[in-house]
Amino acid sequence: MAGDAELKLLGWWAPGVSPYVLRAQMALAVKGLSYEYLPEDRWSKSDLLVASNPVYKKVPVLIHDGRPVCESLHIVEYLDDAPGLAGNGTSILPADPYSHAVARFWAAYVNDKLFPSCTGILKTAK
Repeated sequence: MAGDAELKLLGWWAPGVSPYVLRAQMALAVKGLSYEYLPEDRWSKSDLLVASNPVYKKVPVLIHDGRPVCESLHIVEYLDDAPGLAGNGTSILPADPYSHAVARFWAAYVNDKLFPSCTGILKTAK
């Protein structure tokens, strides 16, 4: 684990169900950070989830030393920016401002267009 940092990731009980949770897990893996995975039940949300994300009550939520960061795109950026979370030193987002902006554009595009389509397909595949 990075220094004395305590990292917890709230996600779904079934691995691979949420592309948003997968994004957060991939970011943690790229950074080489250890974390505790706390699975959530979609229909019976824990007090920790409700307290950590009181607005949307959704996963993923990264908890760093008791402080929650909600939404997968914000988690990715936070992991790059937070002091004490250098992990293996690998940066997720480019340092160059233009390249950083382009990466954020495509991440938002995937978030707004691709992930909802995948979620829709998963819901109809029952």
